[in-house]
Amino acid sequence: MEKQIHNYIDKKTEEIIIKKLRTAGCVFAENEARLLISEAQTLDKLTDMVEQRVTGLPLEHIIGWADFCGIRIEVEQGVFIPRPRTEFLVKQAAFLATPGSIIVDLCCGTGAVGAALAKVIGPIELYATDIDPTSVKCARQNTTFFGGNVYEGDLYHPLPSALHNRVDVLVANAPYVPTDSIELLPQEARKYEKRVALDGGMEGL
Repeated sequence: MEKQIHNYIDKKTEEIIIKKLRTAGCVFAENEARLLISEAQTLDKLTDMVEQRVTGLPLEHIIGWADFCGIRIEVEQGVFIPRPRTEFLVKQAAFLATPGSIIVDLCCGTGAVGAALAKVIGPIELYATDIDPTSVKCARQNTTFFGGNVYEGDLYHPLPSALHNRVDVLVANAPYVPTDSIELLPQEARKYEKRVALDGGMEGL
């Protein structure tokens, strides 16, 4: 069994990592260094993770998870990373639901919104859809504890017909970036998140 190395990294090595991350443009270099050290199993793995981060790969794609509403959301490379600002959507939707509510999460990505709602509200009947197979895989992992039902397909089309006229709350963090603005996004999103999760068409709608 591999040992966690975070207890064996001295302050000087940590400072070298922080400097390397800061030079690469990482704004929160100290926090990122601590996360990488805590997640690495070996020194070789840590070195590889730092190099990936320096080249621009998102931190969440490297460590395999993102913190969202206090939940560790599993994130695979290429999928849309749940942003802290989307927690506002969770808070607003939670006002409209009660335990037992039927909630549909369209364009669910990793399933972060649905999982967070289930945590905040309590037992709910959760259904989620996404067009990207990798995102669907992540969403199934992230919502399984909450009894989530995740379907692959475009918007509401893959949902069971039995939900017709029964949905209490529908949430969606749909792609909203105008096509012509994709190239203006930060490199982390533009280069490492799938375009299908970003491109909202000509007007971003």
